[in-house]
Amino acid sequence: MMMWNSTPKEPNPAVWQSETAFPDLTQTLKEGLRAVKDPEIGLDIIQLGLVRNVIIEQTSAIITMILTTPFCPYGPTMLEDTRQKAEELLNRPVSMDFRMETWDSSMMEPGAAENLGFF
Repeated sequence: MMMWNSTPKEPNPAVWQSETAFPDLTQTLKEGLRAVKDPEIGLDIIQLGLVRNVIIEQTSAIITMILTTPFCPYGPTMLEDTRQKAEELLNRPVSMDFRMETWDSSMMEPGAAENLGFF
């Protein structure tokens, strides 16, 4: 069962390292990864703030990602869907750096939490 912390917190948006070196590719990736949804919540991984960092290099990329719960039953599928979609969009191999950081609604895009009725 998903437990939500409905207490508003200071925003905690992800800052992708790729935004400086590859801004156009970063924007393409961000838009393309909206296709990867958390099937339990119904929002995409960008809205939820699950992609915490992206490093793009000339020949590869690394995506740092978390899940809304540590043992999300959809986790492995979401991670693999993210990797495959990123490889397609970036046209280079992508590896996933999965972290056990605790997710909370402050990581969501502005407005996404309100649309779910959190606040």
